[in-house]
Amino acid sequence: MSSQPNPHDAVFRRVLGEPVNAASQLRAVLPAGVADRLDLDRLARVSGSFVDAALRWRHSDLLFTAPVEGREAFLYVLIEHQSSTDPLMPFRMLRYVVRIWERYLAEHPDATRLPAVIPLVVHHNRRPWSGPADIVDVLDLDGEVIDAAREHLPRFRFLLDDLARLDRRALRARPLTPPARIALLLLKIAAGNPRLDDDLRDWADDLRQILTRAGGIDDFLALLTYIETVGETPADQLHQLFTQLGPEEEEAYVTTADMLRAEGEVRGRAEGRAEALVQLLTLKFGPLAQSTLDTVHAASSAQLESWTARVLTADTLGDVL
Repeated sequence: MSSQPNPHDAVFRRVLGEPVNAASQLRAVLPAGVADRLDLDRLARVSGSFVDAALRWRHSDLLFTAPVEGREAFLYVLIEHQSSTDPLMPFRMLRYVVRIWERYLAEHPDATRLPAVIPLVVHHNRRPWSGPADIVDVLDLDGEVIDAAREHLPRFRFLLDDLARLDRRALRARPLTPPARIALLLLKIAAGNPRLDDDLRDWADDLRQILTRAGGIDDFLALLTYIETVGETPADQLHQLFTQLGPEEEEAYVTTADMLRAEGEVRGRAEGRAEALVQLLTLKFGPLAQSTLDTVHAASSAQLESWTARVLTADTLGDVL
């Protein structure tokens, strides 16, 4: 997998990783009887990720804790980036929840009861979610057997927020903070969008409000970075949009665009060095294993420079890397 950060992961963690933004999303999607009993004003983020290492390119997760009637409860939010629906998602989510409990027990070895963990999957893609949300639906049993054995089968179902089925009017009606609303909107519509400037004009009030909030500049820059990274709208059209929003918004856009342009140039030079090194290694040692290619492409500029200098005098691939 690429060593570059996943843009969906970055904006998800920056915006929805903030408890005030996450709380607004949770209030909107949790059943009312649950949301009313959770003290979401005291929502706090818990460090760590529980996703399998091999799946971190398609899943990003956040864990929060909040009091519920004098007890501690966890809220586990996972965002699904993949274009196709994962038919084993209930099993994966159950495994992640078990990992949360395992960590809790390691930290509370005398505990005899487990805290509640409420799981939520946020799915963003052009196509609606078509897979199961209940662990029973991934078991290889027919309906009659499931009905007969239901009392003895595991019970687990995650909440699903399917952004593909969420129309823009419903999104606007949600009691969300402006950063959370724009983040969900962008996850829904930004990727590959050549006319994102037109789509965002209807959300100008939310965009302006982001910068007026505490920490709003960081949220705004994260959202702009996402727009620039995954969208396909020409830069001049985006520049015009943010100029119309106001001078602070324009300055933030120009700063972000310049930063990304500079990063792209540095990354382009590093990729060029990596390709050149691959060619040299292949000429000297023959076809390279995929693990070697991954190592080279994940290397820093300093490593690439050092390895390239060793090629001419090295007798083996190990002498280089």
